[in-house]
Amino acid sequence: MRYQLRHRLLVIPTLASALWLCQPAAADDTELHDYAALAVDLLDDAISRETVAGAGNVPAYAASLEQVFLAAGFPKEHVTVIPHGETASLIVRYLGDGSSGRKGILLASHMDVVPADPKDWERHPFELQADETFYFGRGVLDNKFDVSLLTTLFVWLKADGFIPNRDLIIAFTGDEESYQATVDMLTRDHRALIDAEFALVVDGGGGALDDDGRGFQYQVGFAEKTYATFSMTARNQGGHSSMPRPDNAIFDIAHAIRRLEAHQFAVESNEITRTYFARTAPFLDNDVGAAMARFAINPRDPSAIARLSAQPEYVGTLGTTCIPTMLKAGHAENALPRSATATVNCRIFPGNKVADVMRELQQVAANPALEWAVVGKPVASDTSPYNVELMDAVDASLSQLYPGVPVIPKMISGTTDGAYFRAAGIPSYSLTGIFLNPADSFAHGLNERVRKDSIEESLIFWRSMIAELAAGEGL
Repeated sequence: MRYQLRHRLLVIPTLASALWLCQPAAADDTELHDYAALAVDLLDDAISRETVAGAGNVPAYAASLEQVFLAAGFPKEHVTVIPHGETASLIVRYLGDGSSGRKGILLASHMDVVPADPKDWERHPFELQADETFYFGRGVLDNKFDVSLLTTLFVWLKADGFIPNRDLIIAFTGDEESYQATVDMLTRDHRALIDAEFALVVDGGGGALDDDGRGFQYQVGFAEKTYATFSMTARNQGGHSSMPRPDNAIFDIAHAIRRLEAHQFAVESNEITRTYFARTAPFLDNDVGAAMARFAINPRDPSAIARLSAQPEYVGTLGTTCIPTMLKAGHAENALPRSATATVNCRIFPGNKVADVMRELQQVAANPALEWAVVGKPVASDTSPYNVELMDAVDASLSQLYPGVPVIPKMISGTTDGAYFRAAGIPSYSLTGIFLNPADSFAHGLNERVRKDSIEESLIFWRSMIAELAAGEGL
């Protein structure tokens, strides 16, 4: 049933010409509604696919999207599925006429999701469900909504006969929520397929609504903290639990954790974080907003640092943070532990090296007998340069939806595929067409949701963005 609806929508006669791109507010409502229906249909199909790490369902999802692009008229040579282990990536090139003389624009999202246990949800996480206001389902916010929207956007532009003035490239990766091996592979082995002047990582950023549904802020991610995980292990000869000794592996780890608990990394700032605090401060009519304003002026203000450090949602913007997240110890309840390991997860401020952070942790733990190791392959990347053209395009696109909403650059405390693009020399910016009340943000949590109105709002936003960045003069 879903495929039949999708096929019907793909062949709807267009009701607007490519000129619409220069005047998005004048779009025909019927056409907008039809393509919004396609986006919902794609989202319905996407949510039904349990694309979690280890399930092996991403390749089938990528193949289904491949068929959508081929049915919309994209040449086979411009639609590429790249398998990688149990997952895959999908690359789609929308060929431009080259009239701008500029490299293409990369639009990236990810097809995988974090796990969800149906027993914990009010609604089944792998069935798209809705009430009067929201769609619900795992990935409906992070990140299958934007995969569905970008797919719909390309289908719509193709149906309208639009030819951009430079190439537009979609990259849908397959394991952003776990190992990020697919984006690593793309930047390392398939650079020609995804090379671009800059990347728009359609995952993160976006708009905030107040309790009355009014937009009050829109964020664009310019930087990300490096995601790095370390293991800290204490080893011991062990023995029988009836003969305890003071040299105990669990004690050693516990003592080190207490020292890490008391440690604070140096406060850091950059142009992006200072601008973020300066532009956010006016929206918080309290002492936190006042602290933001003071910090933006003087990043060494001790009272501002103390106030912001006490806020979990802002402490990550002040510098590197590290926190123990997992413990593993012992082999039997009646035996002294032969080993104990703590997993320490760090979010490292741009400009700092992973090795330097581990060295600082080792010094703080103050036990040279502990064994330290880096888990996985952390990717560090610098802040993307301020992009006036992009920020102007965002402002113009938002003016049709939420006029006057301030656009605020931000450093993201989490990690997206943008870190890999930046590390590969492609400036990357995180943004989406979604507006949401922060109280309704349940990405990675239970009962994940997105506003139903976000479908049409996002289509308007992204068509306008393409008009601003790739439509050329005179269209």
